[in-house]
Amino acid sequence: MKSTFDQASYHCSKIVTQRYSTSFTLATKMLHNSIRGDIYNIYGFVRFADEIVDTFHDYNKHELFDKFEKDLEDALTDKISLNPILNSFQHTYHKFDIPKHLVDSFMKSMRMDLIKSVYTTDAEYKEYIYGSADVVGLMCLKVFVNGCNTSYESLKESAMALGSAFQKVNFLRDVKADFEELNRSYFPNTDFKKLDENSKKKIVDEIESDFKLGYDGILRLPVEAKFGVYTAYRYYFKLLKKLQQTPSLEIKNTRIRVPNYEKFGLLARSYVKYKMNLVS
Repeated sequence: MKSTFDQASYHCSKIVTQRYSTSFTLATKMLHNSIRGDIYNIYGFVRFADEIVDTFHDYNKHELFDKFEKDLEDALTDKISLNPILNSFQHTYHKFDIPKHLVDSFMKSMRMDLIKSVYTTDAEYKEYIYGSADVVGLMCLKVFVNGCNTSYESLKESAMALGSAFQKVNFLRDVKADFEELNRSYFPNTDFKKLDENSKKKIVDEIESDFKLGYDGILRLPVEAKFGVYTAYRYYFKLLKKLQQTPSLEIKNTRIRVPNYEKFGLLARSYVKYKMNLVS
């Protein structure tokens, strides 16, 4: 039965989320169960595309990505795919009428990772951030507001800012891997061979500005989504503060993490604040 296949597909997207990101899984669990599965479906799709360009070094990444992109287009057109991750994503895509240009922009940025390693101008940097992060926030926003265009438009700017903040924190955290293993440098006008405190401060200030705008949107989210997104915000903000307090030399030489015990502590404190209406 098709419904059995669909349920198996949704379960695959959930498993992908759980295996690849404990922090995102934790935040997603805080969403209302009416939207939780659709966020798993979006994450599974974006994670698979990202994995092709980031980790499959022993294979022809260009061929794999071309095939994945064609399978994606077929899934969106046919409303079915034998790739369970794409099958689950197309379900959410159609259910919430996610704009096709968001998907196209995401795939464009992922393809850029196959051919481009250094972003030297603000325009290039912003285009990449928009496609790799902002549009993912907008896809999720479509789910959070149940496809309501009015709510979507009013929260769009904040959702993009929060997506940017999350991505930039990842960039700063992953400086060592991106620069040494993938030969990538995302932040323009920054020499990571000579990353110093002034350069790091500029990046942190930029991220804090994104977080401020993103937080404003969290306060206006529907109740089904607010606590889950707030949980993700608290985690990434905590990670930013750890990076801010870490000497630039150490950031270049090691990957800064938030241990699981701190994540669960953040969750507990976030829940108390949320239940006491202190999230305002």
